[in-house]
Amino acid sequence: MSDKYILSLDQGTTSSRALIFDHSGAIVAMAQKPFEQHFPKPGWVEHDANEIWSTQSSVAAEAVAKANLSGLDIEAIGITNQRETVIVWDTETQQPVHKAIVWQDRRTSEYCETLKEEGHADMIREKTGLIIDAYFSATKLKWILDNVEGAREKARKGKLKFGTVDSWLIYKFTRGKEHATDITNASRTMLFNIHDQEWDADLLDLFDIPPEMLPEVKGSSEVICQTSTTLFSSKIPISGIAGDQQAALFGQMCLKEGMAKTTYGTGCFLVMNTGSKPVTSENNLLTTIAWKINGTVTYALEGSVFIGGAAIQWLRDGLRLIHGAVETEAMALSVADNDGVYFVPALSGLAAPYWDQFARGTIIGLTRGTKAAHLVRAALEGIAYQVADVLKAMEEDLGAKTLEMRVDGGAVANNFLMQFQADLLQNEVVRPQILETTAMGAAYLAGLGTGYWKDISEIQDQWKLDRTFSPEQDVEKINLLMDKWHDAVNRSLNWAK
Repeated sequence: MSDKYILSLDQGTTSSRALIFDHSGAIVAMAQKPFEQHFPKPGWVEHDANEIWSTQSSVAAEAVAKANLSGLDIEAIGITNQRETVIVWDTETQQPVHKAIVWQDRRTSEYCETLKEEGHADMIREKTGLIIDAYFSATKLKWILDNVEGAREKARKGKLKFGTVDSWLIYKFTRGKEHATDITNASRTMLFNIHDQEWDADLLDLFDIPPEMLPEVKGSSEVICQTSTTLFSSKIPISGIAGDQQAALFGQMCLKEGMAKTTYGTGCFLVMNTGSKPVTSENNLLTTIAWKINGTVTYALEGSVFIGGAAIQWLRDGLRLIHGAVETEAMALSVADNDGVYFVPALSGLAAPYWDQFARGTIIGLTRGTKAAHLVRAALEGIAYQVADVLKAMEEDLGAKTLEMRVDGGAVANNFLMQFQADLLQNEVVRPQILETTAMGAAYLAGLGTGYWKDISEIQDQWKLDRTFSPEQDVEKINLLMDKWHDAVNRSLNWAK
């Protein structure tokens, strides 16, 4: 099998990517295409599901061609995807009935507040491990059924299907023959019982979701289906699926309890392996499923930051302050400090540990002496402060320090950000040689699912260290910075309510 390859599909929030890995875990080829972001109203974020499919399928073909391969050379396909994003499609036309509602979308915030007022928070938390928030899939799905004419009636007749992005890709790759998801994506819908490991009847009743709409839930590493598109001349098994953050945790080989990773992407996501038992958070973190392999479920604690790299995108596209993210490290280092400027990037509300849907972006401390470099530095620092808040909450839940913090995602190439993160955490931040850990995690899950790699121990040695960032600033200074940060956060809370 070592002469074959794994095709990993990484369907993200702003682009679709495809990577080909060989048996040693090396990247052989890569292709990427961005797609359009739709913002029909303030706080609303949508994608065109057909564009997701067209970009993902085209980069898959492009990556195979770049590697000078054919479908016969591909052992298996792994899928990792933006989570919580909702797609509903008509089984007769195989077309979406509405644009995909993205995980960042806040249109159901008021409804979430109503659910809390009605006393549903504890029940939902106990069953799903999640906090009531517009972030998750259930309220988005309900919104489509309530607002698309005839949708609920069609759904009850079994003519509409719901899926997260992985389900949509499987449906398209199999020409409508398979409607499936994996357990990690299911665990993010707010409809799935993470203890019973099945769709929950009480939650389906609460949100008025017809069960006929739901995909079959599979493990994270098993042969789920065979492709049947004309994209490849041969049928290829899809044998690994995980939501992007779970895939990154696996790709980082965080296999022991207490090992954690942070992915710095559009948002930032800190996930810690908690082993075979779910840990209930007292600090507004999420209890979630990390993966299911060979019938065994591993659980995790997760803290989400809605706006990470998206803050830098906003500086580029919204303010036109920079031409690209690559400039930000030099700009941040061009000034001695942030000059008292703090940027709370609550552009889509604040996630863990605050969970304030009505918080809004706040830049505070501006003076006549403020330069563009101060704003850029404040934006980078704002990313790191949010991650530090989440890790502190996580350690309080566990009653222990983190064993190791591994990092990945595009922003970890920024040495200023990584050093500042190590200073805030007062802990080492460990960056691997291969930063494509999300795609790698999906590839590993797919390869394990077909026996391409015989077991996890065979792939553990493929993880290689690039650089370790150790704390350089003293605790007293860090505590002062964190106090000012929390002061800025408090001024951003509840702004839009």
